[in-house]
Amino acid sequence: MYLQGNLQLMFDALYEMGVIEPVLKMDWQDALKEMNKNPHPLFEVMKVANSYQTNPEDLMMKLETFDEDTLSYLAMEVAREFADFHSRGEVH
Repeated sequence: MYLQGNLQLMFDALYEMGVIEPVLKMDWQDALKEMNKNPHPLFEVMKVANSYQTNPEDLMMKLETFDEDTLSYLAMEVAREFADFHSRGEVH
């Protein structure tokens, strides 16, 4: 499953919720290993993020139903998608 739509909106929502700052300080390798053991919560939060693209407030309200770890995984996924998008744009 991939994130689709407005990555900036997702990033802004996660930033507003206070998720981004702690994720920048964490060891992503350990977190990603843990996430790979049980990716189901990430898939669920990605479905929500992909579904609520028109209203940042609605997106934040839906994201608030997920635990901190799942939101951190989403933030890492947003960052990876951003990096992938920008690397493709710079290659061409």
